[in-house]
Amino acid sequence: MNKYMERIYNGVIKENPVLVLMLGMCPTLAVTTSATNGFGMGVSTMVVLIVSNMIISALRKLIPGEVRLPAYIVIVASLVTIVELVTQAYIPALYSALGIYIPLIVVNCIILGRAEAYASKSTPILSAFDGIGMGLGFTIALTIAGLIREFLGAGTAFGAQIIPKSIDPIGIFIKAPGAFMVLAFIVAVMNALSIKTRANDMVEGCDGCCATCNKACHEEGKEENK
Repeated sequence: MNKYMERIYNGVIKENPVLVLMLGMCPTLAVTTSATNGFGMGVSTMVVLIVSNMIISALRKLIPGEVRLPAYIVIVASLVTIVELVTQAYIPALYSALGIYIPLIVVNCIILGRAEAYASKSTPILSAFDGIGMGLGFTIALTIAGLIREFLGAGTAFGAQIIPKSIDPIGIFIKAPGAFMVLAFIVAVMNALSIKTRANDMVEGCDGCCATCNKACHEEGKEENK
């Protein structure tokens, strides 16, 4: 596997931002009331992620370290504004459904995290593929969660009626508790399939705080990369 395909594989499977790294929980839980909403939010975020990664990577040597985070936020905010206006103009139904969560892409920890951890240290092309991988992983996770919630809570899939209307759907799945239950179910399935999440990828005795962690995690990572 070449380094470009590896970035996509990592984003979709190995480092899926929602199901493995447990990032972006706010939009994941809030907008996945339907598969369409989940897909729309995922694609919107992916577009911002790809373009922002490329711009930040191209400017990484010009942006002073002291102001890098404010600079990243300005770049991301500009791109989010463009995405918001395009969505409002051409997909008003999706714009209304996603609401405030489109502007909140600006502070999505996935985007700022990839900018700081990868784009600021890599070439524009590699950063673009990293954005594609992370964006696809985010989109797939939101779409799957939205599809399950929509199917169980409304009897539909992407708006098409699947379960006969004579059968009452389980309404709780399109409400807040349903989001937590579906996410927990997906992670449980991943655990059953031995797909590691951020929690079970820790070494014994690790509390998740890298700042105070011993070298065991880093040594394991070096061994895996050899």
